[in-house]
Amino acid sequence: MFSMAHNTGETMKQKIAILCSGGDVSGMNPALKRFVEYAHARGIEPYFIHHGFEGLIDNNITPASYADVTGIITRGGTKIGSARSKRFLENYYREIAAKNLKALGISMLIVLGGDGSFRGMERFYAEQGIAFCGIPSTIDNDINGTDYCLGVDTALGVIKGSIDQIRDTASSFRRAFVIETMGRNCGYLALISAMTSGAELCLIPEIPVNLHEYKGCFQSQISKGRDYFIAIVSEALQNTHEISQWFEKELGFESRISVLGHIQRGGNPSVYDRLMAYRFVTYAIDALLEGKTHSVICYTKSHFTFKTIDEVALHPYRIDEELLNLGREQFAPSHCQM
Repeated sequence: MFSMAHNTGETMKQKIAILCSGGDVSGMNPALKRFVEYAHARGIEPYFIHHGFEGLIDNNITPASYADVTGIITRGGTKIGSARSKRFLENYYREIAAKNLKALGISMLIVLGGDGSFRGMERFYAEQGIAFCGIPSTIDNDINGTDYCLGVDTALGVIKGSIDQIRDTASSFRRAFVIETMGRNCGYLALISAMTSGAELCLIPEIPVNLHEYKGCFQSQISKGRDYFIAIVSEALQNTHEISQWFEKELGFESRISVLGHIQRGGNPSVYDRLMAYRFVTYAIDALLEGKTHSVICYTKSHFTFKTIDEVALHPYRIDEELLNLGREQFAPSHCQM
């Protein structure tokens, strides 16, 4: 009898799974590597859910080993794939997903994604009791409650490199270059990129701009020898072509548009994103093992905190006021050098 009880106890090892949802970011693969290594270190069995919530529904769930994560820390994207799932919005498919997890004995989930993914997991937890911890992972950096989302630093590095290269050719011709960054409804990427690249103009939804106020200043700069301009525009404004036309019609400057697009999501993960992936995953696993059942690990003021789904997903993100004030000052028409 003792031997049977002992063997049964050995089969009761806790199991945990991880999935990526929504847009991929550089930093997900380092997170997967840390997930496997730290789960084994804590004595729990790690599983991969391939292709997000779609894989959860389709039972595309596999044990994760050290061999699965060897060498992936240098790679952008996500080895286990990601997806946006309309099916997971339906109760019928969430029930299927829960049955798949319970059949494997998986009682904990880590979700790399955004607020929409977290809202879905909150409902999933309420219905099925599967504990989870969310890790903010979006280059848009637009999740309320956290100052930083996984992948942002790498994306900013890609944008920086692109702007620097565009400046090389801009300085060779008498042209204005209008560079559009991603960000969905948030201007974070555009603001930070404009401030750190020496751009002459920054346009984001958080800081309204009247282009007419810049005309005199820019004309004065042209008369004193300026022969190119760099303007950074957030995709949220949907006015990139309008800005390009403004340079041509109002300033007589030939203009070129560069939409950076999906290159911003890829690339070799930066040192900072690798470190943040390591820390995010460590906190998430520890939290689940300590009994936190439905939270999001956030990073604010250089500290990690856990917040409820309501705090994260039900309130709009707002760029830090200090950064906005710096942007207002740097790109204000009154600050423009004549």
